[in-house]
Amino acid sequence: MHLSAFGAHRGVGLPVGPLTLLAGPSGSGKTTALRAYEALARLGGGAELGEVFPDPVAWVPERARPDAQGRRGFRIGCTADGPAGPVRLDLAVQAEPHLRVVGERLTSDGLVLLETALRDPARRTVQAAWHTAGATPVTRAPLPDDRLGTALLPLRVAGKTPGQRRVLAAAEQMVVALRSVFPCDPRPDVMRGPVPAGTGRLLGGCANLADVLWRTRAECGRRHAQFVAAVRAGCAGPVADVRAEPGSGGVVRARLDRGDGIRTDLGRLGDGELRYLALALVLLTGPGVLEIDAPGEVPAALQTLTVLADGLDRHLDVRQRTELLRLAARMSERGHIRLVGAVSDPSWAAGVDGITVVHLTP
Repeated sequence: MHLSAFGAHRGVGLPVGPLTLLAGPSGSGKTTALRAYEALARLGGGAELGEVFPDPVAWVPERARPDAQGRRGFRIGCTADGPAGPVRLDLAVQAEPHLRVVGERLTSDGLVLLETALRDPARRTVQAAWHTAGATPVTRAPLPDDRLGTALLPLRVAGKTPGQRRVLAAAEQMVVALRSVFPCDPRPDVMRGPVPAGTGRLLGGCANLADVLWRTRAECGRRHAQFVAAVRAGCAGPVADVRAEPGSGGVVRARLDRGDGIRTDLGRLGDGELRYLALALVLLTGPGVLEIDAPGEVPAALQTLTVLADGLDRHLDVRQRTELLRLAARMSERGHIRLVGAVSDPSWAAGVDGITVVHLTP
């Protein structure tokens, strides 16, 4: 992640590995960093700028002063590695007086593959130039100023020359890396009661956890058994199973089966137990179960899901935190999941291998 000028961050680079903890006190910018990651992911999926940044001024650095035309903005980006090599994306957004993309650059091995710039403020377009090679070094065309140009390239580039194919490979690598992102911050206050039966796709706040458990328990017995083992390791008392049961009025209620005839409603669990249970389910499922925009053109076996967990350690005791990280480490070893979590103090994670800890300061 590159936070050139975003919120409290200036000139910050954040390494993101398979298992990454952003650590620091309140006000150090942990949530801001996760918000930048989520924003890039949504833009990579084709979302409009106004949908991603409904309050764009909130992300302008506090000390940024407007220029002579009253313009202020922010800059974010990232580097994604893959078959095309390291590909870097840099994005400049104007927040005032009008929200728009004013510059974008996609580079690989020092070669500029795509570059856009705002030439005429009166038009809602940016002038784009992408690498072509051959008889024509670059191709120029206008692109809309409210979308990520990199995400539009597969629809604009013919792929007839080696240069064009290189541009397509880099753009597709970046878009695929960004799109499979699931921001998750379980809210115990909305997880305790029965929920309407619905699509079976888990929301970011996990309010429909019982509905999703109803689906996952029936669809994959092996994965459900792994989930039950994880719940047993992080919840108080015996746990023989985690059941979702239909009730009257089309609702579903989740309970812990204690193995002795007692079934405990989720409403009786503590906040830490509920957050632990929800995060364990997220780590053990995939794009087909989570409410995300997964790249359908990429085979499921090649997709990597990135879970963004704000307040990963909130309400969790040391045992729950450690068990959750061990589970994340096991899943990330398979190459299909990546966890980026924000924590206040990472000292409890010292015993878990494979963690990248990024310390942020106010």
